[in-house]
Amino acid sequence: MKRDKSLTWTPPATIDFNGKKIAIVGGTGGIGRAFAHEFAARGAQVIVVGRKFRDEGTTGIRALLADLSKMKEAERVGQMLPTEELDILIFTVGIFADHARQETSEGLEQDVTIGYLSRLVILRNMASRLNQSRPDGSRPRVFVMGYPGTEQQAAINDLNSEKSYARWKAHSNSVAGNEALVYDASKRYLNLDVFGLNPGFVQTDIRDEIFKRGGLLNRLGFWITSFVTSTPEDYAHRVLPLFIAPELTGQSGKHFDKNGKAILPSGWVNDANCKEVIRASEKLLSRVGVTV
Repeated sequence: MKRDKSLTWTPPATIDFNGKKIAIVGGTGGIGRAFAHEFAARGAQVIVVGRKFRDEGTTGIRALLADLSKMKEAERVGQMLPTEELDILIFTVGIFADHARQETSEGLEQDVTIGYLSRLVILRNMASRLNQSRPDGSRPRVFVMGYPGTEQQAAINDLNSEKSYARWKAHSNSVAGNEALVYDASKRYLNLDVFGLNPGFVQTDIRDEIFKRGGLLNRLGFWITSFVTSTPEDYAHRVLPLFIAPELTGQSGKHFDKNGKAILPSGWVNDANCKEVIRASEKLLSRVGVTV
């Protein structure tokens, strides 16, 4: 990843989210859950979206339960979130592709569906309301978590991994899709600030997915990474000031690394290539009756 020297920011003296309204898609586990606890502890009202809610009774956190492997569910989430009130929308939901291709009930490859297409559907369903000018002049912020800046590209003609399958290729479709989503949204929605997040390698269930069902080398890899990766709580605490840094206003389309430093997008990211990715995504979604 290459540094983006055009944007630097300084952590605010006070990290206060009092009164902020935040939605975290994927906030019932992993990094998203760690974010939810950090925000709520500092006064925010947080809605977490996911399949299982483990924080009943936690002040400031409530749930919208949904199975985001289903695109109709993603549509419902986009329509039900209190969009007009939100200050920050964060997408953390995702999985890692399995050794063998896994399909959702709608016939879509799981990794690209949960980790990318669900985000596209939700954002598109919220955009007409989220993108409105606000009386106080504030701009909602959208953060899309993936691995921007890592040069992973999408198989435009095989986003659904039907022609051929390899787990890293399938995951690259999700990674590239999210970079294209940030680029497209930053150009499409002029009253939003949309950003990409690259958390690096964090100790979550996704790490478990990478190494599961492996032999000695995979188990050794799992053990080694436990010493060189952050916990979700460490990462969330480290980058928390980024979400309210005033320097980000008007900087839509920027990406940030595991320490919250600005990084450049992958070299392939431009108008023509991102349009191709988005068009292929829209075409795939139309197969399951979802128009975005």
